[in-house]
Parts: sequence; C-alpha cells; structure tokens
Amino acid sequence: MDLPVMPPVAPMLSKAVKAIPDVGHVEPKWDGFRTIVFKDGDEVELGSRNERPMTRYFPELVEALRQNLPARCVVDGEIILVREGQLDFDALQQRIHPAASRVNMLAESTPASFVAFDLLALGDDDLMDRPFGERRRLLVDALAESGATDPVFVTPATADLAEANDWFTRFEGAGLDGVVAKPLEGTYQPDKRTMFKIKHDRTADCVVAGFRWHKSGGIVGSLLLGLYGDDGRLHHVGVAASFPMARRASLVGELESLVETDLSHHPWGEWADQEAHANTRMPGAVSRWSAGKNLSFVPLRPELVVEVAYDQMEGDRFRHTAQFRRWRTDRTPESCTYDQLESPAGLDLSEILPVRR
Repeated sequence: MDLPVMPPVAPMLSKAVKAIPDVGHVEPKWDGFRTIVFKDGDEVELGSRNERPMTRYFPELVEALRQNLPARCVVDGEIILVREGQLDFDALQQRIHPAASRVNMLAESTPASFVAFDLLALGDDDLMDRPFGERRRLLVDALAESGATDPVFVTPATADLAEANDWFTRFEGAGLDGVVAKPLEGTYQPDKRTMFKIKHDRTADCVVAGFRWHKSGGIVGSLLLGLYGDDGRLHHVGVAASFPMARRASLVGELESLVETDLSHHPWGEWADQEAHANTRMPGAVSRWSAGKNLSFVPLRPELVVEVAYDQMEGDRFRHTAQFRRWRTDRTPESCTYDQLESPAGLDLSEILPVRR
C-alpha cells in the first residue's frame, strides 16, 4: 500500500457541547465503529479509533469498499449495522469475534454498512491540511464519480440550524445518538477534539446492586445499576463511573454496610455461572472488548437508589456509561422501573440513508 496518508491514523475527535453551534455544517452522529478506510487499488485496510486493524472482521464490507470507493483514497467514517430499519449496535459488537468461521457466518447474516464523512487523501493528494468544507465537497464528488451505492454512503449534512435541530430530535428514533457540528474552515487534526458533538441528556432513578473496584485497587471504580422490568426482575442496565478519586474512596465506607455475602439472595447472583451469560449480558460477563479484564463485582443489597444522567438506551441497557447525579433517599428501589424512561418516536433509517437491505 502506497498512499499519501498511511495507517495508522488516529481519527479527529469531538467535544461535547449543550447546543448545536452555527458553524456551517451539521451531520448525524452515527452509532457504530469509527473507522478510517485506506484503499490502494484492490488493497483495503480498516483502521479503528484505537488504531487497531478491523479488516478481518468485515469481509463483506471490505469487498463493498473495494467496489464503491475511488481507486486510491483514505476515508474517515463509521461502520454501522442496520436491522429492521434501525441501527443495531448490539449486533455490530457481535461482529468482533476471534473465530474466522463465525466472522464469515455473521458477514452473511448481519452485513454491515459504511457511512463516509471525511476525506483525508485522494489519489496522490494529502488533504488533511485542506479546509473541511473543501474536503467535504471532494468526498461527495469522489463517491458520486465512483458510483457508490448501498452499503457505502456519504452522510447527510445540513447548514440550516433549524433542520439540524429537527434531526437531533427525530433521528434518535432510528437509533442515532445526536449530531456533530464541524467548522468548515477546520483542517483534519488527528486525536484532537476540534469538532462538536451534541447528545441527548436524560436522567433516570436506578437501583445500585453492586460495584466494581477501580483498576488502582481499594476504591470504587463503578456502580452497577438496575431497573425493574415487567417480569419483576432487577435487570442490569449499565454502570455509573464519573467520580473524582476522593469520592471513589469515600464510597467504599458508604457502601460497606450493604455488601451482600450470600449470592443466592442477590438478584444477579447467577453471574458466577458462566453458562448464564450465553443469551444475556450480565455484570460478571467477560467481554471480548475488555482484553481479559476481571469484570466481577461486589454484590450489594438492592436498597440504594441513585439518579444518573444518560444519553440513550441500547435495547434494555444504557448505551454509554451513566453519570452520577445524586442519591435518591426519597425513592424506593421497587419504584425504579423502565416505565420512567423516555422512548423516542420510531423512525425508519431509510428516511435518513437510502438503505435497501
């Protein structure tokens, strides 16, 4: 591979802001795997946000990119997975698997798509020092010339702030988690937060049913959160982990009296049985993303209620780490149910991208 921009490249990042800034360009914030595509003829490599290669996990997408992108280019974008008209991040995560046979099976049963939103190189030209407005125009023209079609897309964009605010509200119904604003004069700056992301911010009251130790040891790393479902069970919905170090230390004493030593009395006691993890995500499950980290937890009697901020749900769980707000001593654990959560109006992704499958 011989390109003017060579892998690995750390993607340019965004910083969170409360409102959409009027900088001339707003696009949907895709919920997938951030990926930089390097293409030199038939040779294609997919680089992830942590600069690790993703190529082997998406053979069907590699072939689609080979057919749909210009002959020699470097394109920044997002790998997404669409099921039943919605983004499905859970299914996308399953695509990262060590077994080649399963990779190939999933490539057929749950094929991925690629949404392009920036152009770092085209032919022999390094475009990273060009203004984003120029890079965007060249991206649209290049993919139009190459005849790119499903499953390779250019992200929609708008310069109209009113339309951007409408997207922010409506597009969540298709599984998107906000919008990104990009200054038109900005150059491409790897690993720098020069863009702006605007995400939904909501709160929920959750039961604290356990905690994990911090990687440094001796202090609380994260609180394990639960909500009661219609089945009467306490479902693990995610974690809260945004604490200063001093607060992490003080939490140990605050939680000590709630430690449950008998797992048979705990709603998530079955986490110790690895077979129980086969069809659901539980607090003790080993994640292939965790690089072998110990995800076991200290069980607590489910008596404490906490208010947390979250941006969106992924199925029955928080998509990202929730943010601690305050203890809710006025709430009973039994009152912490899924009914309190806001559900966005459904939207078929085909109204945003011309997906056919």
